[in-house]
Amino acid sequence: MAPVEPVRLGELAGLLGGELRGDPELRIRRLAPLDSADEQAIAFLSNPRYQAQLGQTQAGCVIVSPALADAAAARGAALVCADPYHAFARLTHWWAARTRRPAVAGVHASAVVEEGARIDATASVGAMAFVGRGAQIAAGAVVGPQCHVGEDAVVGERTWLKARVMLSDACRIGARGIVHGGAVIGADGFGFAPHQGRWEKIEQLGSVQIGDDVEIGANTCIDRGALDDTVLGDGVKLDNLVQIGHNVRIGAHTAFAGCVGVAGSARIGAHCTAGGGAIILGHLEIVDHVHITAATLITRSILKPGQYSGAFPFDDNASWEKNAATLRQLYTLRERLRALEKKNT
Repeated sequence: MAPVEPVRLGELAGLLGGELRGDPELRIRRLAPLDSADEQAIAFLSNPRYQAQLGQTQAGCVIVSPALADAAAARGAALVCADPYHAFARLTHWWAARTRRPAVAGVHASAVVEEGARIDATASVGAMAFVGRGAQIAAGAVVGPQCHVGEDAVVGERTWLKARVMLSDACRIGARGIVHGGAVIGADGFGFAPHQGRWEKIEQLGSVQIGDDVEIGANTCIDRGALDDTVLGDGVKLDNLVQIGHNVRIGAHTAFAGCVGVAGSARIGAHCTAGGGAIILGHLEIVDHVHITAATLITRSILKPGQYSGAFPFDDNASWEKNAATLRQLYTLRERLRALEKKNT
């Protein structure tokens, strides 16, 4: 990280476009959560349930919604924005740009670049990275240390492959992506044919095609297709340790939390979410705007938008919560039934 220079609160207000209530000359040195912020930090509060923390925080300024503006201003400076969470997200982008050292354009002396690879002059290829024949690294892209970019693979403009990422042969990721360390894109899918008590490997002849503005977490694996490609649409976000099987298709702006597993050939719509540890079985269809809560096991297609929960089995969220509440009372209900049976015998 580069040394952090303090910034005027008025400058931040101009950047975010909010209404500033407080001293525009106040100097901000860091971003922080409410509970650990000091007088030189800026924090945010988006959920009214945590309003009590406003009276306790030492933050120099708090980004809040109009509904909390008076309460926040009563304790110190406040920056009032229509969507505090989005405003804070934008602020993190600006802060990172001014504090992180940019990648150095060019190819590190220890990197291996095979003949026929095309690397834009503004791209960066780090120490001990490998770029195969026919691969393309676009303008402003960063291939981190020890990355592997296979033959004919494509890295889009300003996409950042962090250390030890593997983008296998003929796989493509679009512009402005981020792939965190240890992710593997384009390993063989799990395809085997049983024959006389043994497993015969099915060669995986497809690739992985990833759109723009996609972020992929550390140690996540996305398998290449068996015949057709595995496809992730624009804006997809995958957390750490996610497994995407071969020939899966994921629609634009869908997001999965850590340890989600999707079996082969599932079709998942746009603007869907899945909580940590959720499992989606193969060859299922999930329409747009489906939200799957943590640890839910999806065993059949979902053809209606909504929130779904459970593993015994899953159901629409409202029905599942009712059934779960009843399940917790089964022992008491059983004892009452036994008592009635004894009384009537």
